[in-house]
Amino acid sequence: MTANKPARLVVLLGSASDLPVVEDMAPLCERFGISHRVEIASAHRQPDRLRQVIRESEAAGADIFVAVAGMAAHLPGVVASLTLRPVIGVPVAVGALGGLDALLSIVQMPPGVPVATVAIGKAGARNAAVLAARILALGDPAIAAALAAYREDLAQGGR
Repeated sequence: MTANKPARLVVLLGSASDLPVVEDMAPLCERFGISHRVEIASAHRQPDRLRQVIRESEAAGADIFVAVAGMAAHLPGVVASLTLRPVIGVPVAVGALGGLDALLSIVQMPPGVPVATVAIGKAGARNAAVLAARILALGDPAIAAALAAYREDLAQGGR
């Protein structure tokens, strides 16, 4: 998390086993100047904790949630049902279908409960950080400038 600022971006994982998927998000968030934190709260095993994390995060100023999930991938949809903030879903490649089941579960939300969905795995987590920055940049010129610099770095072959 960016020091001494409430998290504008909260990354939710259903399990600690998903931590490697999101490890590249922190450097991007820091580069863009987005305060962030990671919370583990399963939609299936800890629904009350998940509700509490979302409520407390919103009260503290969270603007966007990223929900990371594999297999049945209910976490992003449940988060979207509990908040009016934007939710970005990151499918994880686990199980027999290599993440396709998670991708379809996240992207096929019913009307009125949208979840922005990115690619499966680590690339998707990186894109979730960039998408969150793009959303926040609409009202934050510093993030917009950091995004422009990032895009220029990518054009020059950077990461």
